[in-house]
Amino acid sequence: MTTAAERIVEFLAAQGIDRAFCVPGESYIALLDALHGSAIDLVTCRSEGGAGFMAVADAKLTGRPGVVLVSRGPGACNASIAVHTAEQDAVPLILLVGQVERRDLRRNAFQEIDYANMFRGVAKWVGEATDPEQVPELIARAHAQACGGVPGPVVLSLPEDVLAMDCAAPALPATLPSPLPPSPADAARLAVLLRGAERPILLAGHGFEAEGGREALLAFAEAWQVPVAVSFRRQDLFPNRHPLYAGDLGLRNPDAQRAAFAEADLVLALGTRLTDITTQGWTWPVPGQRLVHVCADPRFLGWLFPAELAIAADARATIAALGTESAGAPAGRAAWTARLHDLHLSDCQVTPRVWEDGVAFAEVAKLIERVAPADAIVTLDAGTFGAPFYRKVGWRPPQRLLAPVSGAMGFGVPAAVAAALRHPDRRVIGLVGDGGALMTGGEFAVAVARGAPMTLILSDNGSYASIRIHQERAHPGRVSGTSLINPDFAAWCAAFRVPVTVVESQADLPALEAALRAPGISAVVVRTSLEAVLPK
Repeated sequence: MTTAAERIVEFLAAQGIDRAFCVPGESYIALLDALHGSAIDLVTCRSEGGAGFMAVADAKLTGRPGVVLVSRGPGACNASIAVHTAEQDAVPLILLVGQVERRDLRRNAFQEIDYANMFRGVAKWVGEATDPEQVPELIARAHAQACGGVPGPVVLSLPEDVLAMDCAAPALPATLPSPLPPSPADAARLAVLLRGAERPILLAGHGFEAEGGREALLAFAEAWQVPVAVSFRRQDLFPNRHPLYAGDLGLRNPDAQRAAFAEADLVLALGTRLTDITTQGWTWPVPGQRLVHVCADPRFLGWLFPAELAIAADARATIAALGTESAGAPAGRAAWTARLHDLHLSDCQVTPRVWEDGVAFAEVAKLIERVAPADAIVTLDAGTFGAPFYRKVGWRPPQRLLAPVSGAMGFGVPAAVAAALRHPDRRVIGLVGDGGALMTGGEFAVAVARGAPMTLILSDNGSYASIRIHQERAHPGRVSGTSLINPDFAAWCAAFRVPVTVVESQADLPALEAALRAPGISAVVVRTSLEAVLPK
């Protein structure tokens, strides 16, 4: 007889899920056994948060749900950061939690948590099996919920004894709705609005992350000659040096760029939820601007911004409905497009400067832009060191930039490990600050153990610099809680038994370039200037 745990593995494998991430726990020992010898590669991680971040990154690269397995209580709590990240990043994630036995449910047993209450408000769906015959239905529902509409995280609680029980119910086929197109009337109206707009701007979001989305976006923008801006931390959706690229909507956009975006006579928000950062603190689109908002989930339509046309539809299906031919653009649009692109380019310059306390990390970013291959994958942790990669570097598909829209520290190293496992043939560069490095940096051991080729670049400035910047603006000279006393990071990296390069000044940048060009796995520690980023 087949166990409930084996039904889960059978279903996941049938959906093409070939990898899962875990920290082992006795509460799902039957699921670990079911994975033994299966077609699914089980990656054993060092922390549940790291395992969850790896699953999120893997899902970003494959378009399939990332799968992470954790034990009850502490394991689920540690993994919750990945659930939040998947929700904010619109990434499909399935968190499988080994739960207490059925007899102990809702009795405050050892390590018991009611996961429906715990994850309410952050997960798209939470289920719990109380009978083995429910398991095939629940895992199929979890998969459908994770992938449907705006993708996101789901949680399935699996009591330890239920997993080990025989399950007569067969595995179910996956049922996913087809991408919803706009109605013919809405598509026709949108085409009329686009043809008549002299100063349109297309805001592209998560709806173009799936395979083929970037190519479809580029083809549509070129056919309709509409400038493209990308939502928060999605710079790799559109080639940044293309004449139609207008920049990103992120933290602290330049005043001139914000003013120009406010002049648009049509904002076409495609596949985005119009969150606070993308809307520049709920200030854009400005009152009076014509807005067309397209999102696969109607829950995100009609919030703060009244749309002239709100369409509950898939972004790619929407542009497909408009076709690739347009009736031409108004005469003034070429000048508008050039103006937006020039404003973007004017913010990309980096002037080298010598700092006594280290290297300005913007110079590292520009070096990576120059050296990174056309198919490189770059992962970023949260932190000030990452800021230049959003504004100073010109990304070009198929390059990938994996960065946490949620702003979660600890993402960078696990994401790089997952990318190197998924694409060992591509150059993977993982960047992390000295804060995030000691959160989940231990996952670098997984890359070493697996022989996954990647270059880890660690920025060491002895500070939680992002918070220090805010602190200096609000309370100048009153440093509190933001200074770090760090270990010898070069020795820490060397303990993983990989080649280590140390960059102390601009004179060492050629050594960094050599490390980036070298094959295999390696680490680089950069003494980064704090003075370069603090308010002047």
